Amino acid sequence: MYFKKVFGLWVAAAAAMFSISVAPLATAQAFPERPVTVVVPFTTGGDADLSARNLAPALQKVIGQPVVVLNRAGASGSIGSQVVKEAKPDGYTLLLARIGSQALLPALQRNLSYRWDDFTFLGLLERNPFVCAVHADSPYRTFADLVEAMKKTPGKLNYSTSGPGTILNLGPQMMFDVLKLGPEAAVQIVYKGGGDAALAVLSRDVDFNCGNLTSLIGNLKGGRMRALFTTTAQRWPDIPDVPTVRELGYPQLEAIIGWSALYGPPGMTAEMTAYWREALAKVAADPQWIAGTQRIGGMPSVMTPADTRRFVAGQFQLYERIGKQLGIELK
Repeated sequence: MYFKKVFGLWVAAAAAMFSISVAPLATAQAFPERPVTVVVPFTTGGDADLSARNLAPALQKVIGQPVVVLNRAGASGSIGSQVVKEAKPDGYTLLLARIGSQALLPALQRNLSYRWDDFTFLGLLERNPFVCAVHADSPYRTFADLVEAMKKTPGKLNYSTSGPGTILNLGPQMMFDVLKLGPEAAVQIVYKGGGDAALAVLSRDVDFNCGNLTSLIGNLKGGRMRALFTTTAQRWPDIPDVPTVRELGYPQLEAIIGWSALYGPPGMTAEMTAYWREALAKVAADPQWIAGTQRIGGMPSVMTPADTRRFVAGQFQLYERIGKQLGIELK
């Protein structure tokens, strides 16, 4: 009897000591314990950068740790993307994925170091309308004016892009094809990112820029640039005087639209993927994130990992088909 009583006391004491000893371990294993890095594969001021810097404070409120935005630009977004592909799948290094680096490049460049589906899909963030814009003082007052100029003097006008395999490059090529102008209708001038490409219009180094509304909305609303069209189904509220491509008679161009998503490295666990899915669901309901997304010309469109994968697969297939149709292959 005495033995049973002593043994019972010892078991209770041991259990209490064990519970005390594992409590710090459980806390230590809580995620995240340190700052999370979101790699942006393009320069500051562009679409991806603006999306990431709008996302960071909203995510920080949800996860309780700092969210650091790290720009690793180069090679049309492939350098920063490769950095994340090679990162540990522990949830601390994520990628601000863009249409150019995650759909266009994989569709058009066979020797790319990653495929469209090499990453862990965490969620789509927003979609960005595509617009063509000129300087506010440009002689091309309408899209018809710009088209007429390219028809009269093919190759005389130039436009800014952020490099091969980006929507700033492929969008105009699709536009030239729809308009039957030919790929040499205007000369492409390559800049480091979408922000730099937009600034090239302001400095009059190029005649026009076609890109995501995110990089252009500030200058459009400020009256420094003038948009000639938007690929939205309806006119965009912030630029209500700008016609849609459907109004202009080119509904085929509605297929051109930018987007941002959050990816992780390959091999992230189901538990970690679920953590970020839930975090993004909370971000989707954050009024400040919603307002910030709309302010930079985006449409909040948070999706689950599975829906994001299906959406990106469709985008990859679309641009793979367009690339073959137009004979575009990146080396």
